[in-house]
Amino acid sequence: MIVCIAEKPSVAREIAEVLGAKTRKDGYLEGNGYQVTWTFGHLCTLKEPADYTPQWKQWGICVLPMIPQRFGIKLIENETYKRQFETIKGLFLNADMIVNCGDAGQEGELIQRWVLQMSGAKCPVKRLWISSLTEESIREGFNNLKDQSEFQGLYESGLSRSIGDWILGMNATRLYTLRFSDRSSRQILSIGRVQTPTLALIVNRQREIDHFVSTPYWELRTTYRDTVFQSEKGKFETQAEGEDLLAKVAADAFTIVSATDKKGKEAPPKLFDLTSLQVECNKKMGLSAERTLQIAQTLYERKFTTYPRVDTTYLSDDIYPKVPATLKGISGQFGELVQPLLGAKLPKSKKVFDNSKVTDHHAIIPTGVPASGLGPEEMRVYEMISMRFIAAFYPDCEVSTRTVIGKAAGISFKTSGKQILKPGWHEVFAKEEAAKLKAKAEASQNEPDGEKDETAAPEEKILPNFTIGESGPHEPFLKETWTTAPKPYTEATLLRAMETAGKFVDSDELREAMKENGIGRPSTRAAIIETLFKRNYIRKERKSLYPTQTGKELIATIQNELLKSAELTGIWENKLRKIEKGQYSAKEFLDELKAMTSDLVDSVLKMKDADMLSCPHCGKGQIIRGRTAYGCSRYREGCTFLLPYSEYGTELSDDQLAALLKKNL
Repeated sequence: MIVCIAEKPSVAREIAEVLGAKTRKDGYLEGNGYQVTWTFGHLCTLKEPADYTPQWKQWGICVLPMIPQRFGIKLIENETYKRQFETIKGLFLNADMIVNCGDAGQEGELIQRWVLQMSGAKCPVKRLWISSLTEESIREGFNNLKDQSEFQGLYESGLSRSIGDWILGMNATRLYTLRFSDRSSRQILSIGRVQTPTLALIVNRQREIDHFVSTPYWELRTTYRDTVFQSEKGKFETQAEGEDLLAKVAADAFTIVSATDKKGKEAPPKLFDLTSLQVECNKKMGLSAERTLQIAQTLYERKFTTYPRVDTTYLSDDIYPKVPATLKGISGQFGELVQPLLGAKLPKSKKVFDNSKVTDHHAIIPTGVPASGLGPEEMRVYEMISMRFIAAFYPDCEVSTRTVIGKAAGISFKTSGKQILKPGWHEVFAKEEAAKLKAKAEASQNEPDGEKDETAAPEEKILPNFTIGESGPHEPFLKETWTTAPKPYTEATLLRAMETAGKFVDSDELREAMKENGIGRPSTRAAIIETLFKRNYIRKERKSLYPTQTGKELIATIQNELLKSAELTGIWENKLRKIEKGQYSAKEFLDELKAMTSDLVDSVLKMKDADMLSCPHCGKGQIIRGRTAYGCSRYREGCTFLLPYSEYGTELSDDQLAALLKKNL
């Protein structure tokens, strides 16, 4: 008997239907030589500290760091899970072969491997690796089952991630909670390998905003033939400097010295990976990253789109022959857009098809199964995925950019305009763009930096027909502008920052190159953001994300930059990807984290002697950062010394704090 194990009951039913296993049993389906069972996502988890030794049950600094000699797994405490595991175990022990049908990704591999290990299964194991749940894809996958050993790197990477998060999270959370948490509240200071750097991004951005001082600058411009030209002198820091130049320019006629036209092409927007889909859904629909992932997973399980937890925007070459059938399948809903492509020879651009950019899965695309029975949000996300796919096979947009340079009193001024010659792929988004253009002026003032709409039409600014050598009167003026503070993160811009380890990157190509060093994986970033909300470290106003006081205090408390560095966490993520590819040792990665955790514990414990500031009130305790104030570590033992954050702020350096203490405040 061949036993297949899926990650969810709904997926198991789809697989069983294709295999002909139609007889319902308790916890599985059977028929045609197959038994198809399922987990409920994670059935197993890493053991808790108390599972290794009773000494680790109580929180105490003296037992840190907690690093087991060998990590173990256990069943999650849930009666339903336990019953299902017993069913799975019974099937596995009597199986001739097991087919791992877990989600084709790192987490799916880890979930099923742990169940296989706990069951004690000894028979051969094969892996089903598919990108969609259509009947065609499932049949093709079973005809090309892979050996489990091919995915050992994927498993080791997932296991290293899980153990690494346990080592750092368990130890750092207990360490900082015991060392710095206000004893009266006993608030847990939760620290994580990805969570804390992500919170630090938001806190640091808010610090930049809070400390930003707006300053004026002036730009020299002139209007000639109803067209505004910008001085190439740049910005003036003082008005007087600009006015001196303005006077010279005003006394001279304006002469056109060059006018050049440059034709160019703009390729269609890249297909969606999970992060770019989450970014687009947050911008256009206000959806959270978590909600977008839920919808994408639903579309996948209902066979309308392909596997969502992907980090590539490319397709493999073997998808190209299937594209016409996919387009035909969705032509009922997108008839006008698909019609020009049906029967035509479709382009095979390297910006869409590139085997070197595809590892486990390709970009998110429609399967060709017509969508039905979807809610409004689900349908909108499905349309976004499908329209990106359709646009990928439309011609490039052809544009002409005219640049005109004029001079007055020897000072150069420049203006430029772009004209669409052939809209190409913009025809796919024509209705959407028409609505956007109508509201563009007010929308552009409210959109956070970096939220570039990849489907927006090039700005059309058609210039008059200037002739080189023509000259005439003009109206120069100084435009005063004030520098503006950075914008708060939105989920869209935070996801991009996580993707590029905190660096703002607008270029698609550069962003692709930096993904190797991003914080977290596409499938985990939404959960990290949700965790920050649940722990009251961040809050949301409209689309903007702000750190709470608790979040600010936590980052202020953590002096160790290793815990807060997005760049360092990105380097760790790169090593995890290399483990997956067999290019780096899982043992070496975990040894590094173990050493870092031990050093972290030592450094924090040493702070009680040399680095902590003595209390000026009792002389026996040290000043620590609490939940609402700087206070004495012996506060619960009778000392009443406090420096409220409301009066002194949360970001005093040790030197500033020491200066206050000298005044015996």
